[in-house]
Amino acid sequence: MKFYKLGLLTLLISLFILNSCKTQDGIGLDPTNEIKGSLLTNNNVVAATAYEDSIITNNLSTRAPLAYFKDPEFGTTEANIAAVLSLPGNVAYTLPTGTITVDSAVLVLPYASNGFYGDSLASRFKIDVRRLDERITPSKSYYNTKHFATINSIIGTKTFSARAHDSLYITNLVKGGRDTLIKVKPQVRVPLDPEYMYSVFFGASPALLGNNAVFQNTFKGLAFSIDKAQTTGPGGNMFFRLDSAAVTYYYRRTDGTTIDTSSISLPFGTNVTEIKHTYSAKVQAALDGTSTDGLVYLQGLAGLRAKISFPNLQTLFAEGNKNVIINRAELVVSLKPGTGIPYAPAKRLTLYKYDIAHQRITLQDASQTDPRASVFGGNYDAAKGEYHFIVTAFLQDLIAGKTVDYGTYLAPVDPTITTAIDVNPAASYSERSIVGGKEASPYNIKLNIIYTKL
Repeated sequence: MKFYKLGLLTLLISLFILNSCKTQDGIGLDPTNEIKGSLLTNNNVVAATAYEDSIITNNLSTRAPLAYFKDPEFGTTEANIAAVLSLPGNVAYTLPTGTITVDSAVLVLPYASNGFYGDSLASRFKIDVRRLDERITPSKSYYNTKHFATINSIIGTKTFSARAHDSLYITNLVKGGRDTLIKVKPQVRVPLDPEYMYSVFFGASPALLGNNAVFQNTFKGLAFSIDKAQTTGPGGNMFFRLDSAAVTYYYRRTDGTTIDTSSISLPFGTNVTEIKHTYSAKVQAALDGTSTDGLVYLQGLAGLRAKISFPNLQTLFAEGNKNVIINRAELVVSLKPGTGIPYAPAKRLTLYKYDIAHQRITLQDASQTDPRASVFGGNYDAAKGEYHFIVTAFLQDLIAGKTVDYGTYLAPVDPTITTAIDVNPAASYSERSIVGGKEASPYNIKLNIIYTKL
């Protein structure tokens, strides 16, 4: 009997624990919430569109953007890539014996997962490849504003449609055997000038191929961009895996009476991405503070964020701030209806603050060192068209004067980071959101607060 009661008690405790577990998608204040107290909705939260900080774009190797996108709401986004080539295996290379003839040289750019954002149906792209005329220093950090000088002559080009989910079949050259047709992951393949590319590698001296650093100092690398004049439709943002990108040579080797076909690839070394935004008139008005529609624009690819302020915190409660305790506070950010189609909104936003040195730090509710931290939020709720953040500790400290608001910001972040609270600008994701920001907006940002009178 004792064991029976103990088992029943254990089962009940387990059910209570499981029932209390919440995911980030499940946060929110509602009438069934068990927290006792008075509910106050504060609509006097102000958000203003602001430029995102510049970011270092060295080696965005798993998701490097290449873009020309004419967003009807935001304006134009461009992204260009400059990259160094490495010797095969990043080590000294000895050319095969015999006479080498290059049949073709191809720039291979594999798509990243979910590697397109824009209009793939109505758009056609033209990619141009040029030689770098400026060396990339591997030990130097480059920001997204950096533009590398190029030699103007084009050594490779291709017109294509973005098919980030469609596999390809290519001929695989087998050394000493029969060539075969193989299926490869979605990629863009750009033919390069075989004569020039022969001079880069097969025509190079043994000394040049004897050291990877010497090779990279001599041949500075490649730059590729989307030809704006030859791109049709709205365009889009493409994302490539540069850690598996390469220039692949397909060649014939004649050694006496033996003729064989084969291939060899030069992988990418250090790469740098340039990102540029040219904003529409309404976005520029929001940035200049002259907009009257109460909208706030948030954009990835080091684009836009929002500064959040709480102008009436000191007079928020009729009872006086010192006479209340915040039991739970939630910031609700609403997407403007209709702006999530056809271009999907940001899957995840973050909320962070500045410290006294204007460095980004997490809010108390997201801090690993604050015992009051809880499920923070930030994921997009498609059913409600909202983002939710728990800000209980942050708001309590602001009201009590325990913390100073040096700047609080709302911004898109990498949606794949789910085990930590990310406060860094999104460099490899381009989704954007239009949200309400001022009191005049019918979907303005608001605070839902449950509090208790002392």
